[in-house]
Amino acid sequence: QVQLVESGGELVQEGDSLRLACVLTGHISDNWKMGWFRQVPGKERDFVAALLWNHLLPYYGHSVEGRFTISRDAAKNTMYLDMNSLKPEDAAVYYCAAGTFNFWNEDTAANPDNYSYWGQGTQVTVSS
Repeated sequence: QVQLVESGGELVQEGDSLRLACVLTGHISDNWKMGWFRQVPGKERDFVAALLWNHLLPYYGHSVEGRFTISRDAAKNTMYLDMNSLKPEDAAVYYCAAGTFNFWNEDTAANPDNYSYWGQGTQVTVSS
């Protein structure tokens, strides 16, 4: 059974940077897909970024492209989300997710229904 635990969320100022981490436990094979999503109350879960655990090939949501970077350290079984130039609209609960769906493209990476495993979330608050 795969478990995901996020950390790193906190209150920051507009323009600040922040790194989120997602530690994975359990068996993970090379074809796993990993992603970051975020959600604010009353809204759907939005795609932030995703990658292939073995080959990277990242995709980003349009609102974060150029400011956020997704990466992973396979030796530590940890995925990261480096967030720069944070804006108040980036405030949300950030979730990491994992899945083993077959096709990898921008659409499949961004679809939360493709991910079978989710963390509990970490809160990011950005003050203006």
